[in-house]
Amino acid sequence: MPSHHLPLLLAAYQYKFDRNIEAMSQYLIDDVAVGWAELGTDLLDGAPPALVNTLTGGEHWPSRTLDHLVTPDGSPPVRMSVTDTTADEQGMQWGYVLHTEGIEVISLLHEDIGPVVSWSLDPRTPFNDHPAAWSSLDAPPALRSRRGSRPRSAPAAAPAKTSTSHPTARRRP
Repeated sequence: MPSHHLPLLLAAYQYKFDRNIEAMSQYLIDDVAVGWAELGTDLLDGAPPALVNTLTGGEHWPSRTLDHLVTPDGSPPVRMSVTDTTADEQGMQWGYVLHTEGIEVISLLHEDIGPVVSWSLDPRTPFNDHPAAWSSLDAPPALRSRRGSRPRSAPAAAPAKTSTSHPTARRRP
């Protein structure tokens, strides 16, 4: 869900990977044989303790990959590409595509593309988890703070080198 994944991914980009999309893509995409079971608080390494506490409520859990899986015939598991059919069969509801300008959030139940959330957005920004809210025609659906205050701004973004997506995170045809 965006309200869980986006804060971790935004903070990871800004702090752990020091705004280096190539390093983040290498870690999240290229270095993982199969996929992710859970994104953990280790993605917040290097973030200010107050931000980590705000995002996690003081809890810590490790990221877990699916790389330890064993297939019924004993062959090594392989990464599958996500199509509409496999997304439905696997119960997948969300897709996240890393771009140099931000992270595209796709509600797989409604569209094949989605709005792009800027990497410079404050990771404390609360997001709507309703799939229909993530239309590719609208801005990312950030929720207003309960206290009526706006989130404090994140550090300024470094200029992007290009405006194309990372080659390993391409949109499906």
